Amino acid sequence: MSERVSWVPEGVDTGKPSAARLYDYLLGGGHNFAADRALAEKFLKAQPNGRTIARLNRAFLRRAVLFMMESGIRQFLDLGSGIPTVGNVHEIAQKEDPETRVVYVDFEEVAVAHSQLILENEPHATIVQEDLTKPAAVLGAAGESGLIDFTRPVGVLTVGVFHFVPPEADPAAIVAAYRDAVPQGSYLAFSQFTQDLQPEEMAGVVEVMKRSQNPMFPRTKAEIAGLLAGFDVVEPGIVPLPLWRPESTNTDDPDKAGIYAAVGRKG
Repeated sequence: MSERVSWVPEGVDTGKPSAARLYDYLLGGGHNFAADRALAEKFLKAQPNGRTIARLNRAFLRRAVLFMMESGIRQFLDLGSGIPTVGNVHEIAQKEDPETRVVYVDFEEVAVAHSQLILENEPHATIVQEDLTKPAAVLGAAGESGLIDFTRPVGVLTVGVFHFVPPEADPAAIVAAYRDAVPQGSYLAFSQFTQDLQPEEMAGVVEVMKRSQNPMFPRTKAEIAGLLAGFDVVEPGIVPLPLWRPESTNTDDPDKAGIYAAVGRKG
């Protein structure tokens, strides 16, 4: 039986689990349904460290945004932004500079609907409902929003999302399209699941996610490096989540992080 609450758009089948709502559940959010929670429990059985990985990925997003702001970035394009939880990009960025502009991009109806509610009175941030694998449509919508000026450096965020892009979609061409659309001095933050870390657990996660709307495609460090071609990857390079510019001494085991993270600059 499908659930129906006020913030769910008409036509959404809440009986079909989605990656965006699974991630929301792992982060402790409340915008998920029974089907998402059931899938999440299978995910956690395959990868018991799943909640920690979700937390680490969210923390990387924050550090990457702050790093870009220190480098002068004042506009962000957040691809596959998902369901808003505490620590959204505009909250992080506008705490440093209230004039920072953010365009969120997602195609999942619940993520878009809830983002619209949160951003209703936020003049410097918006959500566009587009598929990140179609860069021309995304870039067009972002430009039409009036919030992104593609003549100035942009912080492009692809955090915890490219493992849902299948090889046949040509992920390298997708990244290249966004790279080519932004000027020199722009940045790309990138994180995704890898089979290099905990390969048995990753294989189990892949099997679990085959039953969802969003199958998963982990990539090796070398494959991720290929996707970042044309960017100068900043130190410390492509590393497990907790090793990317940690703010303090951290006790998280990088071998159990599940995800590689990196930030590149377009020179």
